[in-house]
Amino acid sequence: MNSYAGAVCAVILQAFFVSAVTSPTIAQQRIYVDGEKPADSRLGELRHLNNYFPFHVPDSLEGWKARQDQLRTRILVANGIWPLPDRTPLNVKIYGRVERKGFTVEKVHFESYPGHFVSGLLFRPTSSGKHPAVLTPHGHGGRMQDHGDNIAALIKSGDEKHVGSGRFPKLARCAQLARMGCVTFIFDMEGYVDAVQIPMGVSHRLTNRRPDLESPERWGFFSAQAEMRLQSIMGIQTWNSIRALDFLETLDDVDAKRIGITGGSGGGTQTILLGAIDPRPIVSFPQGMVSTAMQGGCTCENCSLLRVDTGNVELAGLFAPRPLAMTGANDWTKEIQSKGYPELQQLYGLYGKQEDVFCVSFLHFAHNYNYVTRQVMYHWFNKHMELGLKEPIVEDDYELLTTAEITVWDDEHPQPESGVEHEVKLLRSIAQSSQQQISKLVNTAEDPVAKVREIVGTAIQAIVMRDLPAAGEVELEKVGKTEHASYLESTHIFRHKAAGEEFPAVVFYPNTVEWNGTMILWIDGQGKAGMIGENGKPNKAIAAALGKGSAVVGIDMLYQGEFLTAGETLDEQRSAPTTNRQVPAFTFAYNHTLFAHRVHDVLSLISYMSTDRRSKKEMKLILVGTGGAGPIAATAGAIAGDAVQQAIIDTQGFRFASITSYLDPNFFPGAIKYGDLPAILALNVPRPLVLIGEETVPGKTGFLYSRMGKQVRLADSVLSALQLK
Repeated sequence: MNSYAGAVCAVILQAFFVSAVTSPTIAQQRIYVDGEKPADSRLGELRHLNNYFPFHVPDSLEGWKARQDQLRTRILVANGIWPLPDRTPLNVKIYGRVERKGFTVEKVHFESYPGHFVSGLLFRPTSSGKHPAVLTPHGHGGRMQDHGDNIAALIKSGDEKHVGSGRFPKLARCAQLARMGCVTFIFDMEGYVDAVQIPMGVSHRLTNRRPDLESPERWGFFSAQAEMRLQSIMGIQTWNSIRALDFLETLDDVDAKRIGITGGSGGGTQTILLGAIDPRPIVSFPQGMVSTAMQGGCTCENCSLLRVDTGNVELAGLFAPRPLAMTGANDWTKEIQSKGYPELQQLYGLYGKQEDVFCVSFLHFAHNYNYVTRQVMYHWFNKHMELGLKEPIVEDDYELLTTAEITVWDDEHPQPESGVEHEVKLLRSIAQSSQQQISKLVNTAEDPVAKVREIVGTAIQAIVMRDLPAAGEVELEKVGKTEHASYLESTHIFRHKAAGEEFPAVVFYPNTVEWNGTMILWIDGQGKAGMIGENGKPNKAIAAALGKGSAVVGIDMLYQGEFLTAGETLDEQRSAPTTNRQVPAFTFAYNHTLFAHRVHDVLSLISYMSTDRRSKKEMKLILVGTGGAGPIAATAGAIAGDAVQQAIIDTQGFRFASITSYLDPNFFPGAIKYGDLPAILALNVPRPLVLIGEETVPGKTGFLYSRMGKQVRLADSVLSALQLK
């Protein structure tokens, strides 16, 4: 034990040394007794769109601004627009002008992406000069939503006032805003009215996977391939909204410094997101979706990553300190006065502008953007867009528009290509443009390494949603110890209490030579069982490392080893229980992927090992990813910074592009968009990196390392990699 005694003073052995326990090889047994599983919150029910989503306001404005920046970046990443795509020519067409008392209406279409059209109607005041503008995404039901024969009942209930315009409530608000002096543009959600290129059955009603649209060569929306490129209907509609603002700014009669946004229901969701990420709107009225309850039930209102640990109230709050108002109704917003609005008032109070957020509830009405609610909006816009109109503003009826007057496509403006082939072509084009854009930004940057970290590193951080935990955040419980002839074996439980996470670990220490100050973090696809060779002892690579004086720690990450019952395997990750629709975002808009959770476990391990400085001996951490866990270790290493001194990654030739199911345990939204595994490996620069499972160094990886004057080395096994000098 003399050789071991010298190491007892070192941090890692001080932390793990406990009284001897006589038992057989602990690594082959469960650390948790009686078949228990870790007390880990992640084993509970997955979150879903019908959960409770409270907004916890930070204590200070500085704290909120940090959160605001984080969430804005995440929204951009989640919607597939980080960095913002190149603004290609809109190729605007405005035609078919018709006149009504106090306003005109024109048909509009433009290209948000080359070959992909945004269609809508432009309402203009009849007065001359510069006017404020309002962008109004319509929501479900379409811009031509028609109450039809139900209008009499709605008038009787007080929902609507006019038999004519009340039939078409979404056009009614446009007509009134135009009469109030606002250039107003209402544009089609994907799949509605003239937005025919991605049909309703795909954009809003898709139920089942489409196996013929899930390959790396040919993919469609809601496939794993699309999700790993962060391509979604929500993302398309968010970009359409941004380009619609661009369109309004091109109009000679628009005062670009006075633009408002308002939409109801699904259009309220679009209003929330646009207001969160675009600084141009000065006032917002997101109707019917600011709630701590249901967050948006359509596929177009959800995308992976969006609402993990947040919700619509906080997302709406990102508009602060600009004026924000909404109403509640007898729907999922019915508790807004006590759950959500007080927190928004508190948030605006941090800016000293509590009067610039407003909510009133009309609980005798069902889900709506009706005449009564529109009156509240007109007042809000009159005040904060400085329209100078006498209150109260009363919405008037008008001569309805004919079918010919509201239909964008005609003989002179034929309907564009639509259906599956357009969908495939659009997604491929967006992916190619994104790759070209990122490559150009990196290749033309004065400091390419800094640019990759700015773009790809920021994106990976936003996707994983976890920094390296700070010193003291991760704690350790000592469980047991067994002494063997040439090594000491101890067992432990790591806990990240704030996150409600814990996982078991096994540590091997050298027992015949003095500890050399190196700790190998062994991250294996089989968990800590992957540390054991056929003889029931540490495998050859670990045995060799112990013989040279290194210590080795291995863990069970989430749903490995002791997270499973005996004999259980995990072939697919879980999906949210609230829907049978096979759409990734219904699960991963609200929950981390299993891959991200496992990265969190590795970061917790790295944090504990790197921040306990009780040792006088400088400790070196070597991160090893093997047995299928190479991508997890590489991603954790990309985030860990200089806490890790060397990385050995066995990729097994894996690429995220090979995944065709969002239930795959390695499914990782955004991975392909940001360069797949080679780019993640590159983010480990400048630490020494050894790759196993690659015939040559991947181009993206080698490029970044070479720019730092570093070299990536190849090896045929972890054993040989550990022997490299």
